[in-house]
Amino acid sequence: MERNPGFARPPRCMARNDDIPRHIPRMAVMSIVKINVLTVPAEQREVLEQRFASRAGAVEGSDGFEWFELLRPVEGTDQYLVYTRWRSEEDFQAWMEGPMKAAHQGGGGGAAGAGERPKPAASASTVWSFEVVQQAGPKTGA
Repeated sequence: MERNPGFARPPRCMARNDDIPRHIPRMAVMSIVKINVLTVPAEQREVLEQRFASRAGAVEGSDGFEWFELLRPVEGTDQYLVYTRWRSEEDFQAWMEGPMKAAHQGGGGGAAGAGERPKPAASASTVWSFEVVQQAGPKTGA
């Protein structure tokens, strides 16, 4: 397989070339990005960040997982961005239906005495989906 020198791994072939207008060059889909936009009241920010810190390692071993970032708002918004990058939509969906679903179902629905599920730190959530069509990184020495 020919290596693409601009990226860490060779891109996979795009399966949906028919979805792209003719005037746009056909490119390999490198990854997909999911951004979970969480509206977090000021008094819940620390709670949200602690919950993400305690989940460290929970997604990193998932098949097709490529990257995670929790982005804290600096000014003008109460929305955190949870950025994840995946090899494919199928990999993301497998994680959503498996490990993520299990992690978010703990607590409340069990027998009496079972720990209650904590109140969500976010008051609203929206997921944005993107395909990566171009990317760049720092130039390496030469």
